[in-house]
Amino acid sequence: MRSFQLPGRSTAYGANGMCASSTPASTLAAIDMLRRGGNAIDAAVTASAVLLVSEPHMTGIGGDCFALIGRADGTVTGINASGRSAAAANEDWLRASGLTEIAGNSVHSVTVPGAIDGWDRLLRDHGTVSLGEALQPAIEIAEAGSVVTPRLAADWTEKVDKLSGDAGATRHYLKDGRAPALGEVMSYPAFARTLRILAEKGRDAFYEGELAESMVTCLKDAGSLLTLDDFAATSADYVDLISTTYRGNEVLEIPPSGQGITALVMLNILKRFDMDRFAPDSVERHHLQIEAARLAYELRGRHVADPDIADVPVEHLLSDELADRLAARIDMKTAIADIPAAVGPRFSNTIYLCVVDKDRNAVSFINSVYAAFGVGIATPDSSIMFQNRGSCFVAEPGHPNCIGPSKRPMHTIIPTMTRVEGRVTMPFGVMGADYQPMGHAQVLLNMAVYGMDVQEAIDYPRFFPDPHSHVTGLEQGVPEPVASALADLGHSVVRAGAPWGGGQGIVIDWDQGTLAGGSDPRKDGMALGY
Repeated sequence: MRSFQLPGRSTAYGANGMCASSTPASTLAAIDMLRRGGNAIDAAVTASAVLLVSEPHMTGIGGDCFALIGRADGTVTGINASGRSAAAANEDWLRASGLTEIAGNSVHSVTVPGAIDGWDRLLRDHGTVSLGEALQPAIEIAEAGSVVTPRLAADWTEKVDKLSGDAGATRHYLKDGRAPALGEVMSYPAFARTLRILAEKGRDAFYEGELAESMVTCLKDAGSLLTLDDFAATSADYVDLISTTYRGNEVLEIPPSGQGITALVMLNILKRFDMDRFAPDSVERHHLQIEAARLAYELRGRHVADPDIADVPVEHLLSDELADRLAARIDMKTAIADIPAAVGPRFSNTIYLCVVDKDRNAVSFINSVYAAFGVGIATPDSSIMFQNRGSCFVAEPGHPNCIGPSKRPMHTIIPTMTRVEGRVTMPFGVMGADYQPMGHAQVLLNMAVYGMDVQEAIDYPRFFPDPHSHVTGLEQGVPEPVASALADLGHSVVRAGAPWGGGQGIVIDWDQGTLAGGSDPRKDGMALGY
């Protein structure tokens, strides 16, 4: 339990239902849905829709989503609602293009948005309300306006130049050419009309109807290969989850094309060490977690890709033999010197939320346009901002994650969930692109090894070895003696210029019949129960 004499926030508690999300408006919308009788799936989609207008740089219907759904009987279902590249993005095109990477500002980084198809599938298969009902709170806020919160205001100011480069983005996401100020009300009339079309006509309007035509026309004008056929072919997939067990917690992740396997590899390595010997703020804890991360991310860069097209050796990556070999490489006296630099993503913008209802349905839900405001292109009429998720591809023929026809890129957004003795105990997630597997492992260690509650575990100072540069960024809360000692071990360390991601989690206490939620102070959100 935190000291009440120090700044901080208390863990939220409730008994009947709870939501933790990255803005107050989305959390409240989810709670309203639960109190009206909706279930956790209804509330999660409702909250995600509100985030479209309360945190528009982080998420959008022009992006993708993933979700885990846990039931009171312990079963957990996973869905991959990420979109694919153009069918025409073949090897001949890549060779003729001369591209050596799929840059984040390139129209070729735009993949078909999968989120709306995923939302629709989740509601049809697991919800109790229609897509139109789930969208209604977002429509009302888009029309009336959403108040700009502190983190949103700070982030938005940094993206004015990006938005100014596109007429649709300028029209719908700037105010007189500037970012809206803290406390200012920002309305989205064109986007409200788009949501009304979806509410009235359903997901088909997005993938085959007027909205699809609007998006394809906009993208074609910018040079994209995407067609109406690519949009019409979109389909979310239920997936078989992957897992490992750490300190009695079964940790469930979406399989590749997601990077959740990276977190599992890290946890498998750390199982080989007696973490109880080291304090949470010790140099040894930091060193071990950094080295485990560096080894796991190197494997991610080599192997994680679309399993429908590439051979991803999941069983090998999760094997005890590999974990033993990787753990043996870690020297407590010096940093590993010969880990290759990674290729791939470098962005860090996402929303994550979780919901638990009175029947103990639990949802771990993540939605993203990848970089802040995605690729920076928005449809001029319907104001749909496109993701640049395709920049997670590489442009190296023969690589498992090379861009190819109708292919999903390696994906950074990863919801997770834990089970103990067959019961779902916690939906949680940590935002921040590359950082997310590191965040999953850190929250688990904070709780399972160091006894922190969910809010303390999320709050705790973060650190992250950039897999591209092997420079470890330390948040301000990491003690200076730890930073100095890590440098002495051979780690390249710097103070991070921004916090590492965000995060939310809800713990289900089956014995007391209560819920405990945490929400990351690195963002504007909150956990709320009733």
